[in-house]
Amino acid sequence: MFRAPYLPEDELRATAREFLTKHNPEGTIPVNIELIIEAHFGMDIVPVPGLQDNFDVVAFITRDLQEIRVDEYVHRNRINRYRFSLAHEFGHRLLHPDLWQEIQFSDIESWKSAITDSISEQDYSRIEFQANFFAGLVLVPPSDLRRTFDACVERARQSGIDIAEVASGAKDTVESYIAREFQVSRDVVHRRLDADGLWKCG
Repeated sequence: MFRAPYLPEDELRATAREFLTKHNPEGTIPVNIELIIEAHFGMDIVPVPGLQDNFDVVAFITRDLQEIRVDEYVHRNRINRYRFSLAHEFGHRLLHPDLWQEIQFSDIESWKSAITDSISEQDYSRIEFQANFFAGLVLVPPSDLRRTFDACVERARQSGIDIAEVASGAKDTVESYIAREFQVSRDVVHRRLDADGLWKCG
């Protein structure tokens, strides 16, 4: 059985920072994760009809780590979900290449079976958390998040809005605005703000 590596938060942050420094040196927002994957790493992104409906999977990375196969509907119609799925699957290539070398599979069905047979539920949850955390850091970089968040909070204050007042809906509005700026879901922004402790000092 594959044992998921222990990757502390600081290490994941350092890995994401190094990745962005090398592959998005201009600091472009939203991060063009699709271009980076295809042009910088020579990987193919392959839309697959019915992937989510038939297998309850939005995307997966092939055993040779050269393709990310993604649900065709998500690819065409859900840009935020698509972008996060790409960053998540690429995170596996960067963080967990040993697992993909260890397991044997050729398609989505054998991939799901191989994952079940090769890794415990606890270890699978760990690698999924790590890939999600990495994806969030890549698509919503800490320094850009802080700058955008501070600007939103300041505009709210100038408008007489107390972001600490939950009933006002100000937090929802701020998170939705940031999500549009970074082209991710509001849930991703919520988790990133929480991870960076920004609401506590907002």
